[in-house]
Amino acid sequence: MRTHQVLALLLLMVITSVASENSSTSRGCGLDLLPQYVSLCDLDAIWGIVVEAVAGAGALITLLLMLILLVRLPFIKDVEKRRPVCLYFLFLLGTLGLFGLTFAFIIRMDETICSMRRFLWGVLFALCFSCLLCQTWRIRRLVRQGTSPPGWQLVGLALCLMLVQVIIATEWLGLTVLRDSKPACAYEPMDFVMALIYDMVLLVVTLAQAFFTLCGKFLRWKLNGVLVLITSFLSVLIWVTWITMYLFGNAMIEHADSWSDPTLAIALAANGWVFIIFHAIPEIHCALLPPLQENPPNYFDTSQPRMRETAFEEDVHLSRTYMENKAFSMDEHNAALRTAGFSNGSLGKRPSGSLGKRPSAPFRSNVYQPTEMAVVLNGGTIPTAPPSHTGRHLW
Repeated sequence: MRTHQVLALLLLMVITSVASENSSTSRGCGLDLLPQYVSLCDLDAIWGIVVEAVAGAGALITLLLMLILLVRLPFIKDVEKRRPVCLYFLFLLGTLGLFGLTFAFIIRMDETICSMRRFLWGVLFALCFSCLLCQTWRIRRLVRQGTSPPGWQLVGLALCLMLVQVIIATEWLGLTVLRDSKPACAYEPMDFVMALIYDMVLLVVTLAQAFFTLCGKFLRWKLNGVLVLITSFLSVLIWVTWITMYLFGNAMIEHADSWSDPTLAIALAANGWVFIIFHAIPEIHCALLPPLQENPPNYFDTSQPRMRETAFEEDVHLSRTYMENKAFSMDEHNAALRTAGFSNGSLGKRPSGSLGKRPSAPFRSNVYQPTEMAVVLNGGTIPTAPPSHTGRHLW
């Protein structure tokens, strides 16, 4: 009997402990989940679940695009479409990093998470904006000259532009955390924004350069310039919105502490999807399309002169011997005419009723003129006129 009482007491203690844990944990999360990751599953704070789903879907789409581009790479035959493939991979890598960084703003802050936030935000956006700027340079060359820079130049320029932001973020962390011994999470919103000035410069330069891609004689690349222009413009709108809310809006509505992380997380996910929809998907689709013939020949266009496909010298080779034989036959012909008594002054005149003088008419109408075939068949000598030849009186 005493044993049953002890077991009942232990069962009651377990039930009460489980009930207390359920009351302390958030709704929708498990019992063994660390408090740091509660926002990933808390149904009371629904923003974390929504942003998490949007960022996760964006990361899956980005990985799928990278896989498609890698598989279809051997089938891209156009040189101008193969050159920026490495730049596309670099851009997709930066976009994937933006979606992954979104989760760092959903979970609670600690020293490691705050350091990741401060360093990776500017570096990942610098990588994406540098790729967009290089893509703008490439399209501008294509629209004006029809050729683009080599792929290694595009990738090298993008990495060099990103390296500037890496130096800026490293110095900011080193000066505040290592030298001043401040916690990584102890920074003002204005300091966070000021560390991103270089990213803003890259974005503004990309937007300005995108307008020049609309001017050129090669029209087939202007659509790519329009897409870069739309991507840059939407990115500017997103950055103006989140900076305004992060610095002033949240403080005005008295939610500066609780709404700072949602503002930054939403900005990351939104900008990542802008990169995917308006730049990555159209560019990869354009790269995978079969090459089109630039100027197909129009055989029915009579306004342009017909051009020979091969050189005249390749088809017809005039023999020097033939030309010499022809000149020799003409000399023999003239000698025969002089022997027959015809000269320049003895050709006679036309009747008075004619309309004009034609000195060559009597010669052509009364003199037997053998053809070249007749000369060849006669052994190279000029044959005499046949007995039935009376001359061609009708000219």
